[in-house]
Amino acid sequence: MRKIILAAIAVLAFGGVGAAQSFPSRPVTIIVPFSAGGPSDAMARILAERMKASLGEQVLVENVTGAGGSVGVGRAVRSPPDGYTISFGHLGTHVANGAVYKLGYDLVTDLEPVALLPSNPMIIVSKKAVPATSLKEFLAWLKAQPAAPIAGTAGAGSGSHIAGLYFENVSGIKLQYVPYRGTGPAMNDLVSGQIDMIVDQTSNSIGQVRAGNIRAYAITDSKRVESASDIPTVDEAGLPGFHMTLWSGLWVPKGTPKDVIAKLNTATVEALNDPAVRKQLENLGLQMPPKDKLTPEALGAWQKAEIAKWWPMIKAANVKVD
Repeated sequence: MRKIILAAIAVLAFGGVGAAQSFPSRPVTIIVPFSAGGPSDAMARILAERMKASLGEQVLVENVTGAGGSVGVGRAVRSPPDGYTISFGHLGTHVANGAVYKLGYDLVTDLEPVALLPSNPMIIVSKKAVPATSLKEFLAWLKAQPAAPIAGTAGAGSGSHIAGLYFENVSGIKLQYVPYRGTGPAMNDLVSGQIDMIVDQTSNSIGQVRAGNIRAYAITDSKRVESASDIPTVDEAGLPGFHMTLWSGLWVPKGTPKDVIAKLNTATVEALNDPAVRKQLENLGLQMPPKDKLTPEALGAWQKAEIAKWWPMIKAANVKVD
């Protein structure tokens, strides 16, 4: 009997190792919690295309929208913890939403970090009809409006919403927010003149700025973006200290095996180190994370630090969505 038990244990152990070693044996899905065509979707698709070379399987992107990205994150949280479902998110979805929504999950304890992704300085943009040609002129125009200017966001608690709240705090200008299912749709309305402005991700706006469809005033960073070096920083343009970078990352459901997380992390890091991928991401205005910040542990520590930084401001603004 003892021999039978030991043999059974050996088979189970061997089977477990074999399953881990064979990961992945089918396509992996990255859930992007925003609509197709936006900056998150663009980054995820660039990474997915390169990650499949490392993993040996297709890496698909699924757009699951709603509630500022919390619907898509929730889908990932409830998925089997086997590495086949990855949650793509950023400052809005994996930090701010915890202070805004009554989530059915915990952003820290119900997810395992995989890797920090490139960050995206924000950019202050307006519809083309605004006559201002500099940030100082734009601030004056906003203050002169009889009603609160309309700012588009990717939903309550999204990166663009947090940036708008921060903009209000720094400038003293009150905004009226219109939530969308992503900054892609918000940008469409900005181009058509339906809204006045967005404090947007640079990668989402830069194409429309280059095409002359919207106006750009400043980058929310202390240094200029290489792919948009003609656009001044907020310090140079007249709103010093308005610094905000929207970082992104990858997570998997709690309980995903550590060796599976390690394989996903390796595939992500290899993608970020690929010169062709780096060029694509940098052309979108994205900034690569430091090499020592690419571990799962580094992303976990960064997420917790960002929660400590941003939750007090969000709660003070009484941003709530049921």
